[in-house]
Amino acid sequence: MRTYRHPSSADDGIWFKTGLFALLAGLAFWIFQQFGGDKKEESLPKVESPREAPATCRVPEDILPTSTTGAVVRHTYYVLSYSEDHEQAEWVAYELLRERLQQPWVERFGAFRPDPDVRTESATPRDYSGSGYDRGHLVPAADMAFDAKAMDETFFMSNISPQVRTFNGGVWRELEENIRDWAKRMDVLYVVTGPVLTRPGLGQIGFNRVTVPSAFYKVIYAPQQRNAIGFVIPNAMSDRPLLEYACSVDEVEKITGIDFFLRLLRGAEERLEADADKTLWPTSSRRYERRLREWNRE
Repeated sequence: MRTYRHPSSADDGIWFKTGLFALLAGLAFWIFQQFGGDKKEESLPKVESPREAPATCRVPEDILPTSTTGAVVRHTYYVLSYSEDHEQAEWVAYELLRERLQQPWVERFGAFRPDPDVRTESATPRDYSGSGYDRGHLVPAADMAFDAKAMDETFFMSNISPQVRTFNGGVWRELEENIRDWAKRMDVLYVVTGPVLTRPGLGQIGFNRVTVPSAFYKVIYAPQQRNAIGFVIPNAMSDRPLLEYACSVDEVEKITGIDFFLRLLRGAEERLEADADKTLWPTSSRRYERRLREWNRE
C-alpha cells in the first residue's frame, strides 16, 4: 500500500530551480532572436512569397536575362533578379523609349526604402550610412522621370548598389546620359544593368553585409537597328574615354555568367552577341570633357 508523502522543502527547491532555469532559457532565446543570428536590423514585415507580375508591369518578357538566383521581382517599369548573397540585384532590365524621354520630367523624388517584394528582404538605407559609398541606382531615376510611380520605384533598395562617388557621378553618369541620347536617336532600347558579382568585391558594408562590387556592366540592344553593345567599367574614378570600356555581349556574359536577350538573339541574330560595332554608338566629346573637368572632382 502506497503511503502519501507530504512535499518537502527539498521538493520545493527542485521546482524553484526548474522554473528559474526555464525562465532564463526563455530570456536567452528572446535576446538571441532580437540581437543575434541573421535577423535584419530593421523590423520589417515578412513576405511569404514574391508578388505575382502586376497587371501593370510593362516590361516585355522577351528582354529578360537568365536569373542565376531564381528571385525575379517585377515592378511596373523594370524587372530585377535579386541576389540575397550580395544584398542587391544581379541585374535590372527595362525598356528605354524615346516617347517617354521626351515627356516633361516629374520632379525628382522618392525615399530610399527596402523592397517589399523581395522575399528574403532587401538591404536597407542604413546599410549605406557612413560607408563612404553612394547609393547608386541601377535603373537611373532620370530614365523613369516620365512618371511619378516609375520614378518612385527606382528608390527601392533592390535597385541600389554601392558605388564610389566619383564613379557614380563620373564615368557611370556619362554612360547613362549617352544611353538616353541613343534611345532618342534609335527610338527603343532594351537595357540590362548590374554589378559584376563573379569577381572579388571591394568589401562589404552595413549590418546586412552588402557586397561592394569591383565593377558594373550594361548591355544594350537596339531592336529596330538590330545592334547590341556591352560595357564593363571598374567601380572607380576614370579618366579614360567611355568607348574604351565597350565590349561585345558575349564578353559580358563570360564575365557575369548571365545570358542576355536569349529569346531575341537567336539564329542569325547570334552574331550580334559576338560583335560590338562602336561606330553605331557615338558618344559626346563635350560630355567627356565635362567629366574630366568637373564630375571627377565633385
